[in-house]
Amino acid sequence: MPRKYIKNTEKSIQLYRSITQILFILICIWIGIEFYLFTKFIESPGSAVFVERPPGAEAFLPISALMSVYYFIQTGIIHDAHPAGFFILIAVIAVSLVFGKSFCSWICPIGTLSEYIADFGDKIQKKLFKKVYRLPRWLDYPLRSLKYLLLGFFVYSIFFTMSTIALRMFLDSPYNLVADVKMWYFFADISKTSLIVISVLFFLSIFIRNFWCRFLCPYGALLGIFSLLSPQKITRDPISCIDCALCAKACPSNIKVDKVKTVFSDECSTCMSCVDVCPVEDTLQLKSVPFKRVIPKKLIAFGVSILFLTIITVAKISNSWENNISPIEYIDLHQNIHSLGHPRSTTELDELNKKAKQMHTPKELEITND
Repeated sequence: MPRKYIKNTEKSIQLYRSITQILFILICIWIGIEFYLFTKFIESPGSAVFVERPPGAEAFLPISALMSVYYFIQTGIIHDAHPAGFFILIAVIAVSLVFGKSFCSWICPIGTLSEYIADFGDKIQKKLFKKVYRLPRWLDYPLRSLKYLLLGFFVYSIFFTMSTIALRMFLDSPYNLVADVKMWYFFADISKTSLIVISVLFFLSIFIRNFWCRFLCPYGALLGIFSLLSPQKITRDPISCIDCALCAKACPSNIKVDKVKTVFSDECSTCMSCVDVCPVEDTLQLKSVPFKRVIPKKLIAFGVSILFLTIITVAKISNSWENNISPIEYIDLHQNIHSLGHPRSTTELDELNKKAKQMHTPKELEITND
């Protein structure tokens, strides 16, 4: 019996996704401008106009945020050096648990830039080679493991080598207090080596789609793991499917959507491209697998942003968004900012642990709110 062709009349959700991406990029630009003005003030407090430090800049300190989360797990205390980073990481994880790895395709500015570069690269490849090339699986899988190795290094360094006291010593350290300012200078006064590395990544991203996100981003690896726990998955109805493979061609993560009933992949970013391109209505859908309920497209469009911003709003309302470092402290720390370093290996972290134990008696090892 021939399968009935039913044209998909449901509107594409990609316009909503593009608008969401652009809005979050504009927010990042606004934060960047405010942070630039803030750094100018702490550089020349007598001549520059004072501008409040934007807490949103802590979104670019994922390692410090991961340490804060682990510190909270151990003590129940939100460390006050970079509390915004803590809540941003919690919000990102929450979005991944509910809507899959959607942060990467809806909110992350790096993910958005990578997508634009990849689209540009696809056009270049079509002009040069008349087709778009993708890495073979035998090479793709080993390269994808790199970001998990990087994530494993950070997880091991933090969760398995640092005691509670060593963790607090690091979070209290001058380096961590001004880590956001040091991050700013990394890009503002970028070295030739860093510029070469970024240029190479840009070039590779033109010919290998989402090179950074797919192969090297440990943040994406973390979210990929959490996304596997999300009950919302892309599902395919094999009965109504006409085997056109348009979904697989549209997938930016190169997932063979047309070959599975349920997409269970750490690379799926819930971008909904495969669902939009499917020509048969109700064949590809985002479903809550345990409850077998279809998730409307617009719920994804607004749900991802609303969940993320709700957690940020809770942090602001509870007065847990701003850090407790005064402008005077920033000015004092800035005087020696270029000499402030951080542990660069697990050996140095071990030394930090030993130093922490030597500096405190067993009774003093107990973390309190003081």
